[in-house]
Amino acid sequence: MNSLKTVVLLGGLSALLLVAGEAWGGRQGLYMGLVIAGLMNFVGYFFSDKIALRMYSAQPVSETENPAVYRRIAPLVRNLAAQMGIPMPRLWVIPEAAPNAFATGRNPKHASVAVTAGLLELMDDRELEGVLAHELGHVRNRDILIASVAATIAAAITMLARMAFFFGGRGHDEDNRGGAAGMIFMLILAPIAAMLIQMAISRTREYSADAAAARFTGSPHGLISALQKLEHFSKRIPMDASPATAHMFIIKPFSGQAMMRLFSTHPATEQRIARLRQAA
Repeated sequence: MNSLKTVVLLGGLSALLLVAGEAWGGRQGLYMGLVIAGLMNFVGYFFSDKIALRMYSAQPVSETENPAVYRRIAPLVRNLAAQMGIPMPRLWVIPEAAPNAFATGRNPKHASVAVTAGLLELMDDRELEGVLAHELGHVRNRDILIASVAATIAAAITMLARMAFFFGGRGHDEDNRGGAAGMIFMLILAPIAAMLIQMAISRTREYSADAAAARFTGSPHGLISALQKLEHFSKRIPMDASPATAHMFIIKPFSGQAMMRLFSTHPATEQRIARLRQAA
């Protein structure tokens, strides 16, 4: 069901792109916006892992680097990766007190999983396994690719809106009676609609990763307990995270500013827990 929702949402985002391109400059305008957005996101897709890890000062975890962390998480990750049929990802630790974790990498062969020092202190082994299984679920489901596709289409729509604002388009043609309405749609409604759909796709992928964690650990209770702790302590110990990378974390980093759920990259934690309990 989550996969079906993702397909439907991506289809809606693509349809919105077609409408926006046609409203601004016909087929030529559509192609122009898509090419520009594609070039912008190409770099992000292939180098987002390096950018994110460097942004949060992530340190490699191996038998020689951070060996204590390696001894704790490597066996869990190795076992989960084998069950999921994916290669062992590279492991990282972030010197950050706020508890959180994320996975990155353009495909399972180039994946990395990073956990904060605060997460390691807060979680017991069962909860830590649930968190790691959630992140590996993202890797297995190729959610980085899905997010990149959604971001490319949304960026193309936004780019078309900006081009319409600065250069005008078919909406300026006096013979086009729907010109004014088309320009309003392009400048205001289309970018907002694209962002809402992109956020909805992100929330859907979180549910899928939760389901994968419950399946491959054999029980949802470890992840449920972890999410409860994360919800509580993330508010007490906020993480200074960039909005551009907020969707990557297992729980949305809190910066002290409220955000409407419609514009959130993550479902409400109580909804995630309710689904996991229902599955149990």
